[in-house]
Amino acid sequence: MEESANTSERVVILGASDKPDRYAHRAFAMLREHGHVPVPVHPVLKEIEGVPVVADLSEVAGTVDTLTLYVNPSISETLADAIVALRPGRVIFNPGTESPKLATRLAEAGIPSEEACTLVLLGSGQF
Repeated sequence: MEESANTSERVVILGASDKPDRYAHRAFAMLREHGHVPVPVHPVLKEIEGVPVVADLSEVAGTVDTLTLYVNPSISETLADAIVALRPGRVIFNPGTESPKLATRLAEAGIPSEEACTLVLLGSGQF
């Protein structure tokens, strides 16, 4: 809403959901409302509100400004190589997804990360 097209980001949502009550779905909707381009990743879903879902991080092509995590650390840690290979501009560890092990790996690869809530960042204009 407030953000202009100049600040539009391509945002990969790892652990995307088509269930409106899930935070990952709320982030998907809010990213779109703020003019960002969400790229949902989920191993089973095919689309969310008409947006194609990719099954695996290796299927994400092009520049990724932000990767926002909505998966348990036990899952994200097994995807560390794929996350590093994606070279996102930053990674957001949403509440409950925090992983010191993955954060260290990202730092070693020169990828910034932060423990924050995508919804709060968007709502407060800090995204």
